[in-house]
Parts: sequence; structure tokens; C-alpha cells
Amino acid sequence: MKMRIALAQINVTVGDFVGNLKIMVAAARDAYQQGAHLVIMPELALSGYPPEDLLLRPSFYAASAAALAQLASELSAFEGLHVVVGHPYRMNAHENRPLKSNVPPSDTFNAVSVLREGRVLGTYFKQELPNTEVFDERRYFATDPKPYVFELEGVRCAVLICEDIWYPTAVQQAKTAGAQLLLVPNGSPYHLGKDNLRLEIVRARIRESGLPLVYVNYAGAQDELVFDGGSFVCNAQGECVARMPQFEAGVALVEFDGITPQPSKIAPESSLEAQVYAALVLGVRDYVEKNGFPGVLIGLSGGVDSALVLAIACDALGSERVRAVMMPSPYTAEISVIDAREMVGRLKVRYDEIAITPAFEAFRLSLAQVFDGLAADTTEENIQARIRGTLLMALSNKLGWLVLTTGNKSEMAVGYCTLYGDMAGGFAVLKDIAKTLVYRLCHYRNTSDAFAFKQIIPERILTRAPSAELRPNQIDQDSLPPYEILDAIMQLYMEAGHSGADIVAAGFEPADVARITRLIKQNEYKRRQAPIGPRITARAFGRDWRYPITSGFSEVL
Repeated sequence: MKMRIALAQINVTVGDFVGNLKIMVAAARDAYQQGAHLVIMPELALSGYPPEDLLLRPSFYAASAAALAQLASELSAFEGLHVVVGHPYRMNAHENRPLKSNVPPSDTFNAVSVLREGRVLGTYFKQELPNTEVFDERRYFATDPKPYVFELEGVRCAVLICEDIWYPTAVQQAKTAGAQLLLVPNGSPYHLGKDNLRLEIVRARIRESGLPLVYVNYAGAQDELVFDGGSFVCNAQGECVARMPQFEAGVALVEFDGITPQPSKIAPESSLEAQVYAALVLGVRDYVEKNGFPGVLIGLSGGVDSALVLAIACDALGSERVRAVMMPSPYTAEISVIDAREMVGRLKVRYDEIAITPAFEAFRLSLAQVFDGLAADTTEENIQARIRGTLLMALSNKLGWLVLTTGNKSEMAVGYCTLYGDMAGGFAVLKDIAKTLVYRLCHYRNTSDAFAFKQIIPERILTRAPSAELRPNQIDQDSLPPYEILDAIMQLYMEAGHSGADIVAAGFEPADVARITRLIKQNEYKRRQAPIGPRITARAFGRDWRYPITSGFSEVL
């Protein structure tokens, strides 16, 4: 018996039940017209993922129930089509009893329903609720450890949800209930290496159960999370026979001969740089468009970080929705202005120059009496950064455009950034990108055949020593270790969780380790006030980094 299953790798918005419903109906129509018997939508597709504390609003469940009923009604036009759809579920959806974060949930669930011709055939509740990294589902959902199996074209299909396949229990329950094929909707955010990790987990479950598996994921971004898609199908031997592209929404059809999926299109694997760049572009595009900003503003410095942010913004939104502002100070090198002008000329973005020297002199004059007898230091450097931040935010207020900040993860880690200065803005594009990776991404964008127009970043920007240009002849390494060392220690300590002693044992100088780990601790107060940005690594400064600002703890090397 032939069976055709459609993987709906869609991009929805949290809380937009009306808009999400339209997207899902369009995907189902596409699948139906291709001859699909079944279409699978991602986890919580109806509400978007993750809804966070919207799940504590009774009205949110009422809206979800109403949207599910409407979706079922609209799908009734597609005769014989089964649709697997994720949604939040409350036992008494229209009950107005408040939901509280300090009370363990008992009647709210992360659910998937199977719809056919206007009816809900059955509903499955997620069993494994992740409560690590960026996830806190136990705050919102209860579990109900029961399998759900339905028959389609003579094949018994079991529905699981995302984390359920990371452990053997739910899969074994499904097999015991007679399942021959596993259908898995997911809300699995991207980080480096996540695509290979997913495949390893799926193959482990297939080895244990002997069952083929269909894996469907989002392709879109929600606040700091980026969902990379990459939906795939594996046969009972664990071979990947179909895979959708990363970071692109779409619908793909896979034909089954009984329970055996037939070979289909397999999207080629991308390089690390290609994946990260695509994730950043998607993160910027969705944050800007889903929040209704007409465009973005970027403070252009002639340096590598702002150059990369400008490239990403133009690729995400188009040059007509990007505006660059150069704000030279008394310490800005002439070549920085030249390089900035050259890059905006290549990209054809709106460009303005606003000299900050008059404002800087006015600040120094105002402070002259209270600063009398005190030597110039980082205070004067920070004043320049804060003038620039004020100018960008003034433009943002006047135009309604979003300011993209340009600081990278290395700087955020050690506090090499200015509160209310270069940290001022609405979205931090490079917040999870180490400085060494910034350079790799610039070289990728300048040379990749994926882009019709290459070499958009002037070469001198990539070869000059990085500098904040806030005092004469300044370079970053006046204040910091070489970025190769800083980034390696940061990644071992902050991302991988190694102790300072282990990092020293790995060959790093004790003084460098002590200094960098101390700076990471000391600058938590700055990071708490930073804008959000796309999560790219397995541990970003944000929702999966929860360290106290006030702390007397220090590790001994």
C-alpha cells in the first residue's frame, strides 16, 4: 500500500492564532494538492513555540481551543487528509480559573491532535517535558503517559512530541501499542551541531525499536531562538532517506511503500559558517518583521563587527530597509570612514555621517569643574559611546526603526562594552558570536557562491587590528588578551562548563584564565541589561545562562 506523508516545515508566530491558522491551512492545501494522505505540523504549531507565560493565561487556552475547532472545520474541505497538529491543551479550556507558576500543573498539556474531515480523531500529550537549557516546560504542563496510535492506509502510526524521542520510554510504549511508524512534531531550536545530534538521537531510538521515523521541525525564529528546520525521514535501518533544507519554510512529500519510506530529496549539508550566517539572517528577519519594524538602524564604525551586522541586515531585509550611521569622534581613523563609505556604497544603503565631536566637547565642558584634577580614563571613552547610543536611539524614536547593536559575545563576556552606549538598541545580532567567528563569517560572506553579490566587506576591515577608537592609537589588545585565547577560554568556561583548573591544565596561562573568568563574573550586571540576540551556541548569554549578579563565590585555579 502506497502512502504519501507531507512534512510541513512552517514558520509561525507565538500567539498569532489567526495568522498561524492561515499558514497551516495553506500548508495542508499544498500537501493535499500534491496527493498527501497525511501532513505533519510542528510542536505547538497552532500557538507558536515557546509561548512561555502566555501558558498561564486561561484565555490563551480558550483561544487555542477555538482556533483548533476552526482549523478542523477549514481542513474538512480536504477529503481524506489526516493532519497532525501541535497545540496547547487544557482539560476545561474555557474555565477562567487562574493558572499559577508556583502551582504544579495538572490539567494543561503540550498536545498533538490528529484531524480528519472536520473531526479530532485523537489527542496525544507530551510525556518528556524538558527543563534544561532554554526549556522550562514543567512550569506549564502536566504529563499523561499514554501512547496514541491511529491507522492510516493500513499502517499503524504513533504520535510522539520532540523530547519524547530523546528517551526510550515513550517509543517503547508506542511499539507495545502496535505502532509501525513514528511521527514526531518538534519545536527544536538551533545551536551549533544540533542537526547531527538530533540524527544521533533518532537513530538510537530506531535501533531500539526497529521503527521508521518522520521528524518535522519549525523553520523560523522566535525572539532569541532560531529554529532551523532540517526536517527528515529515516527508515527502519536508521538511514536518512529524505531531508529538507535548513532555515527555509516549505512542504516536502515523502512516499512510503507500507512502512518503508522511499528515497527522496536530501538537502546537502552546510558548512558551520553557512549555517550560522543563515541562522543570523533568519533571526534578524523574523524579529524585525514579526514585531512590525519598518527597518533597522546600524551604527557603522568601519570595524569588522558593524560590517558583519550590516551585511546580515541587508541579506535579511534588503538594502532599502537598512540605514547606516557613521559617527566619527576625534579618535576615529580616516581609513575607518573611508571603509565605511566604501561598504555602504557596495550595498547601496542609506548612509549618514553625524560627527560627535561637538557633543563630546559639550560633555567635557559640562563636567570640567567636577572632573577637575582627575586624569582622563575610560570615562571619556564611555561618554563617546553613549553619545552614539543616544543619537541612534533618537533616530529610532523619530523613524520607528529598530537599532541593531554590533557587539559580539567575546566583548559581552568580559564587559568590553558600554552600558547605554554601544549596548543601546533593540536586537543584538552578534550576541552569541565570538570574535574569532565574526571574522570567519565575514570571509564566508565575501567568498560564498550562495550570494550573487560577493566581496561586500572591504578587505582592509578584515586585516586591520580591531579597535574601539575611543582614544589615540587604541587597539583591543591593549585591554584584552588576543581573541584566539579569550574565545577559547570563554568557550571552555562559559559554554562547556569546565573549571578554571581544568582550563589551565589544558595549556592556558593561569593569569589569562583567572583574568577572563573574573571578568565574566564581574560583568553579569551589564549582560542583564543587554538586548536579546539570536542563540547560536549550546549556551548563550540569556535564558540558559542564569548566574547571580551579587555573588561572593570565586573558583580557585
